[in-house]
Amino acid sequence: MRSVAGGSRVVCITSGKGGVGKTTTAASIGMGLALKGKKTCVIDFDIGLRNLDIHLGAERRVIFDFVHVLQGDCTLKQAMIKDKRNPNLFLLAASQTKDKNALTVDAVGKMLAEMRREFDFIICDSPAGIESGARHAMYFADDAIIVTNPELSSCRDSDKMIGFISSRSKRAELGQEPVRQSLLVTRYDPERAQKEECLRLEDIKELLGLELLGVIPESKCILTATNLGQPVICMPDQDAGQAYMDTVERFLGEEKEFRFLSPRPTGILSMLFSRGT
Repeated sequence: MRSVAGGSRVVCITSGKGGVGKTTTAASIGMGLALKGKKTCVIDFDIGLRNLDIHLGAERRVIFDFVHVLQGDCTLKQAMIKDKRNPNLFLLAASQTKDKNALTVDAVGKMLAEMRREFDFIICDSPAGIESGARHAMYFADDAIIVTNPELSSCRDSDKMIGFISSRSKRAELGQEPVRQSLLVTRYDPERAQKEECLRLEDIKELLGLELLGVIPESKCILTATNLGQPVICMPDQDAGQAYMDTVERFLGEEKEFRFLSPRPTGILSMLFSRGT
């Protein structure tokens, strides 16, 4: 598994299709990096439809937002919210009232340059598609994590995003080393995949041609975590929480075996399995 290069990294969490788990992923990866001792800020780029603050349980603490910083209404330090659970994690919320046209390349670039001096990782939670928030989140990325579900439409839209990042990023414009893109498959159900009711992992990897960073199993605990205002990675007793931590460790260069890829044993096999664990 690749290792993360030195220096601050801007990481874009993106997809072509909405509802695949980008914000859930941004919150958990941000928290996971913080738990690993990396000073991390997560930024919500979904201007007008912010949700990342809810996933981190900080919705009542937002006073200034992303656009306030860009427009000079407050300083970056005034807008950043420090997580109560981990001192390494910070949030920069999106505006709920401003227009997406408030984002400009120069203003976003200046803000990110300031953040690079302070943080190890800057996680950009991108809205779906290629509208303004998504374009600005991807343009400055060093790394991009493409989030997809095991559905053909989701993979097709993700393929478009891969091409967009490869050709439209700042790194591409300057002829630098390409944005390092990797694949995260969410809501994976190995039983449905075995019955061919959804795409198999092998199909997804063949369709998109990216290095597989993680596989997050379908889990009811993800909704529970969101309602509690905590990243699912903070639930280490749950499969999804463990899978997100595995993903973070792979991102940091650790060798981690992929788990939760096979159907669970049923009947007598399930009883024997549970006794042996």
